[in-house]
Amino acid sequence: MLIKERTKPLIMLILEALLRRLPLNHQKYQQILEALGRWEAGYRGEQSLDYYYRDLPNQKYMILHDLNLPDGDYNCQIDTLLLTPEFALVIDVKNMAGKLTFDTDNEQFIQINNGKEKGYPDPIAQAERHQKYIRKLLAAHHFPPVPVDYLVVISNGYTSYVVTGKNTHIVKPRVCKADAFLNKIKLFEKLYLNSLLTAKDLRKFSRLLVKMNTIPTKHVLQKYGIQRLDLPTGVQCLTCEYLPLIRQKQQWFCPSCQTFSKDAHLQALNDYFLLFNSTITNRQFREFAHLKSRDTAKRLLFACNFQCHGKNRYYSYSPKKIPW
Repeated sequence: MLIKERTKPLIMLILEALLRRLPLNHQKYQQILEALGRWEAGYRGEQSLDYYYRDLPNQKYMILHDLNLPDGDYNCQIDTLLLTPEFALVIDVKNMAGKLTFDTDNEQFIQINNGKEKGYPDPIAQAERHQKYIRKLLAAHHFPPVPVDYLVVISNGYTSYVVTGKNTHIVKPRVCKADAFLNKIKLFEKLYLNSLLTAKDLRKFSRLLVKMNTIPTKHVLQKYGIQRLDLPTGVQCLTCEYLPLIRQKQQWFCPSCQTFSKDAHLQALNDYFLLFNSTITNRQFREFAHLKSRDTAKRLLFACNFQCHGKNRYYSYSPKKIPW
């Protein structure tokens, strides 16, 4: 049963918003651009697994995609989590080309592609951190101690991989190519036979995970050292990306390419929710969009069909869900 559907990962949306706002000469622009490229490849890899997810028994498996769970100052981002009465399975998808090496002795993950060697964060170490996180979460909320395991799936069919080191016997069963995914699931089903979570437990834990899912803005900005002052405000031109646009004759006017837009502020609001806050007041919107009229700001916000909170000067707006 699909509990949390797959949408474009929130981290990707945040990176896209950053690239729209950051000046091209910003010292972190290229690094963020490369990170977005890796996330885009990963997202395509995750989508390719949907073909296999559909063959899982619908009533037994609860599927949650792209979880962003708070972990102190960090973010626990899980590509997919499978929940069953017998076990929980953290799935990490890698869509990479060439030859991959999982070095268990040194906790290294190495890619050799087109003769070039490059190291990446170890997906096994990351999956084990996520495994511990889910275990702690289950215990903290008094659920039965259901086993939590992990699986790293390589979605690129042309990629080869090898697992080396003393812990090969532990890691190798937990790495597979996409076409072996369902066979690996069967092995986990044979390994974990005792039903510990009731249907009520599964629904309750799924609701908890969805409720805890948060926008990982703080984590992303801290990772790249981005300050609020680094991000220019204003409504951006959808044609030439110039900002800030000018509000003129009930439309947005671009001084650069001389075009008009009725709804360019929608992307600006989306950027605000991803980069600054999940709620916005009339005053904050006016400051961000460079609007002078309180009535104009109110009319534009009401037209967005947002959720409304508070009263008087504490009145604020928020999207019903993110991505908006």
